[in-house]
Amino acid sequence: MERAAVAFSAGVDSTLLLAAAAQTPGVSVTAVSVEADWVPRRERREAKEFCESRGIRHIRLKAWAGEIAGFAENPRERCYLCKKVLFAKITEAARAEGIAHVLEGSNVDDCSDYRPGMRAIAELGVKSPLLKAGLCKAEIRELSRALGLPTAEKPSFACLASRIPYGEPITAEKLSMAEAGEQLLFEQGFRQFRVRVHGALARVEVLPEELERLAKEPLRSFICGKLKEIGFSYVALDLEGFRSGSMNEML
Repeated sequence: MERAAVAFSAGVDSTLLLAAAAQTPGVSVTAVSVEADWVPRRERREAKEFCESRGIRHIRLKAWAGEIAGFAENPRERCYLCKKVLFAKITEAARAEGIAHVLEGSNVDDCSDYRPGMRAIAELGVKSPLLKAGLCKAEIRELSRALGLPTAEKPSFACLASRIPYGEPITAEKLSMAEAGEQLLFEQGFRQFRVRVHGALARVEVLPEELERLAKEPLRSFICGKLKEIGFSYVALDLEGFRSGSMNEML
């Protein structure tokens, strides 16, 4: 590939993919990020800063829920509907630049969970080099450490829409509440977490080894108070702890 576009979210997987492409001799690489309400602002900022620090050309596209038919209703196929539109945008932007190859960062571990969005990626002809290479998340982190990437130990963050149970409408208010709640946990030093939005209730997931810390005073009262300021009426700590895709357990 002489020219390639990498769908870049600033996450662990896409950062390794982008860095590897950028240092490959003879390849001109462009990062393409989609900025939408369901993408945390912290992630958008980190994507911009990474590209600037490495001198990588960065295209930033906009998206909104209204242009994705059925997305706001939050069906089981939400991820498919979303990725079909977003990757079509990325592919269109790449073609406008004369770039024939679009790459994204799925890995082997993604095949073990409910990921309907992977079908959309395949339908659009987007390539998944990390998956093709047979790399799992642990190996991607190992390679990231070897390359000195800032994301080597970064927690995994999925789209904010995944914080809302299937079938419950996705609104800007709910997305904002989830983002603000997770920013709060980030600022308090938690490593991996989710704030799931169940109506007026915040279901907080942190790593099992961090449950005790969150339950102790004065942090417990501080977190509860701040989450109520954000707009939640009730706060629940999930005793099972963090697990990626916990909303898929209802399927």
